[in-house]
Amino acid sequence: MTFVVTDNCIRCKYMDCVEVCPVDCFYEGDNMLVIHPDECIDCGVCEPECPAEAIIPDTNAGATAAWLELNRKYAQVWPNITRKREPPADAKEMDGVTGKLEKYFSEAPGEGD
Repeated sequence: MTFVVTDNCIRCKYMDCVEVCPVDCFYEGDNMLVIHPDECIDCGVCEPECPAEAIIPDTNAGATAAWLELNRKYAQVWPNITRKREPPADAKEMDGVTGKLEKYFSEAPGEGD
């Protein structure tokens, strides 16, 4: 089992999760975070820290193979992040918006640490 970041992180990117991760398996894109599934130790401490509830175990019905693959793919090319920064200014407005992957996802890397 591993945890995956799903579409509600897109343009919310709260980053509370990165500070509690004991193995630093979060990677930062321009407008979302991902978890490297091969580095995640399945401890689950990140899941309750996410205000957008965008982190779920890969055993959850919403954690499709496509989300697992997206997390794996971008964790290999985006920079590692271990410190929380301010979320985007419109994070609260974007929380819960549907169809964010199709409308807003960016392949661009974030800043990282």
